[in-house]
Amino acid sequence: MGIDQLRWRWWNAVVLIGMVGVTVVTVTGSDSHEKQEQVVSRIAFGSCSNQSAPQPSSEQEMKAGYEKAKSNPGYARLQQNAKVIGTWDDHDYGLNDAGKEFHGKITNQKLLLDFLDEPQDSPRRKQAGVYASYTYGPVGRDIKIVLLDTRYHRDPVGSDGTILGNSQWLWLETELKGPPTALTIIGSSIQVISNLSATIHPLFAMESWGRFPKERDRLFKLIADSKRAGVFFISGDVHFGEITRYDCALDYPLYDLTSSGVTQSVEEVVPPFLRSFVRFVAWLTPSTMRVKNQNCRYKSCIYGQPNFGTIEIDWDSHPVTLKFKVRDKDSVTVTGVDVSLTELQPSNSEILDRVKAEHNNSKHCTLEVSLPWIVRYRLAILFFSTLFVMFVAFLVLVYTCFRLCRLESCKRKHD
Repeated sequence: MGIDQLRWRWWNAVVLIGMVGVTVVTVTGSDSHEKQEQVVSRIAFGSCSNQSAPQPSSEQEMKAGYEKAKSNPGYARLQQNAKVIGTWDDHDYGLNDAGKEFHGKITNQKLLLDFLDEPQDSPRRKQAGVYASYTYGPVGRDIKIVLLDTRYHRDPVGSDGTILGNSQWLWLETELKGPPTALTIIGSSIQVISNLSATIHPLFAMESWGRFPKERDRLFKLIADSKRAGVFFISGDVHFGEITRYDCALDYPLYDLTSSGVTQSVEEVVPPFLRSFVRFVAWLTPSTMRVKNQNCRYKSCIYGQPNFGTIEIDWDSHPVTLKFKVRDKDSVTVTGVDVSLTELQPSNSEILDRVKAEHNNSKHCTLEVSLPWIVRYRLAILFFSTLFVMFVAFLVLVYTCFRLCRLESCKRKHD
C-alpha cells in the first residue's frame, strides 16, 4: 500500500511519522488563523513508507528521495488540501538506528525542512533538531501536537543516556507546562510505552524509550508534574501496528498508538507461507503493555501487514470519547480501543481504579523487564530449545545411519 492508497477521507488531520516522518493537518478556512480555529475531529497517521529501500549514501541521493516522495500523486493531492508538518525517523535522518554520532544530520535537517516547505525564517532552521509543536482548534476543543526529535541528540543505545538532549528537554518542559489544551498528542518516531527488546532479546532488538529507562522516567515525570490532561502518544518505526498503555506513570493511563508500515511491514518481508508463523511468534512474545480486546484481528493484537492509525474524537458526546484504531489498507479495524476523555484527567485515581477493574488492566503496571525470567525469555527459550532438539535429532540420525552402514558392512564381510 502506497501513500496514494491511504484512506485520505480521514480528515481533519493525517499524520505520518517516518517515510519521511510527516505530520499533516488538514483543515478548512480562508486563512491560516481560521484553519487553526477549525475543530479537528478525525486524525489519521502512519509511518515506514518505503523505509526498507536502500539507504541513501549522499546528499544528492537523499534529496532525490525527498523529491520522489513529494512527486507521489497521492502525496501531491494531500498537499493541495493540507498543511504539512513533520518530524523524522532514522532513515529520514540518514542512517539506520542512528543518533547524535551521525555527521550528516545538519545537511539532512535542511533537506527535511525544505521537503516540508518550512519557512526560511522558521526557528526550526536555526535550532539543533527538527522538534516542533502546533495547536489546532478553538478553546475547549483544542489539540496540541508535539513532535519530538528522537535522533539528533540521542546517545548510543544501551548507554541509558539522553534521547532528547538538554535544549529539547527545556523546550518540551515549556510546551507541556504552557497553556492547557483539551488533548495533547506527543509524536515520537520510536515507541514510548512498549519495550519489546526486553522480551525478544537476544534474538532481536528494537529501538524504544524503554531502552533508555532514565529518559523515559523523566518524560513521565515531566508529564505528571505539568498536570496536563489528555496526553497520549503516537509512534512508528517497528513495522507493525499495536496499541499499548501504561497505568503507573501518571494518575491516569498513558496510551501509545503505534502504526508502522504504510508500505513496509514485517509480514511483507517474509514469504506468504511464513506469515502464520510470524503471527504465532507475535502471540508468543509477552507484552505487559499491549491492549487486548475483541477488536483485535489476531490473538496477539499485533498487526504486521500494511496499516495506518486513526483517532476519532466525538466532541459532542458526554463525556467526550476518543476512538484509537489501527486499520488495514482497506480501512478495516485490526485493533482498537475506546477511551473517555474523563479517563485522561489528572488526580483521577478513582476513575483509573474503576477502569482497571472493569478491563482487568492491572497488568499494565508491570514493566517487561520485571517479568519472571522464564516468561520474559520464553521466546528465546523456545527458539534455542528447538535448535537443541533439532541438533540432537540430527546426531541421532547420523548415528543411526552410521550403525546401519556398519551392520551392512559387517554383513557383507560375513557373506
